[in-house]
Formats: sequence, structure tokens, C-alpha cells
Amino acid sequence: MPWDAGLVSACDDTWGQPHETGNIRGLLSNSGLLDSGALLNIRPEMCITNDMKTFALSLTLLIATALAGAASADVCYADYKAKQDSPLRLHYGVARLDGTCEKKSALQELTPRLATEGWTLLTIVSVFGEEGLAQRKDSAGKNYLRF
Repeated sequence: MPWDAGLVSACDDTWGQPHETGNIRGLLSNSGLLDSGALLNIRPEMCITNDMKTFALSLTLLIATALAGAASADVCYADYKAKQDSPLRLHYGVARLDGTCEKKSALQELTPRLATEGWTLLTIVSVFGEEGLAQRKDSAGKNYLRF
């Protein structure tokens, strides 16, 4: 397709001035086999328009949101302290969370779970991912992933 300077008007606002080939066309050897727009890399389809910039930004935001959602979908755990009265018994445990990986969410999720067995949740020590499981297993003992 022969290059037409009229086609680049969409890019004029991007570059500030219309594209020109000047007098170099006569100096290029074998320029008759290629269209000069492709040879000089100034074809209009090479121009980045505001629509393309908006699309690229939207795509970037979409990917970032998807990755953030995937990260929050990772398995999350909490270690906690709980007690039972009459007689007083305390325990430290580790539990898997179904909600978000936050202390507040862990508190809301573990309180009813522990209550079904007669335990009162005292505190959420921390929330963590799979990387923290192994180091807490011995400390939690029989309460490791029990609730």
C-alpha cells in the first residue's frame, strides 16, 4: 500500500507537526520496492494514539487487579491464644482462614469456631501464609490446624 501523507493527520497532534520525507527519498536505493512510510518508520499505524494509551493503561490496571485478587486468594493462616474456664485451660493454636488475611477477619472467623468446642478466643497473634506454617507446628501441638 503506497504511503500517503494525508493518512498521518491522526498522529499530527502526537508529534506536533506533520510527517515529511524531505528530499531523502531520491537518495534511498531501491526505495521503489518498499513504501517510504515503512522504510522511514513513519506510517500512521505506527502512531500511538490517546485511545491506545487509554487501552494500555486499562489493560495494565486490569492485570494488576487480577494479580492482587490472586494474591489475596492465597491460603492464609492465623496463630491464636484461647482459653477454657472451669477448670482454666489455655492453648496456643494455628488455624486456616477462609476470609481475608487480616487480624480482624481472623478474629471474626475463629471466635465462633472455637466457641463450638467451649473455647474463648483471647487474641490473634498474627496472620501469615504457608511460609509460616512449619515454624509454628511444634508450638501448636495438637491444636495445629485443629479449628
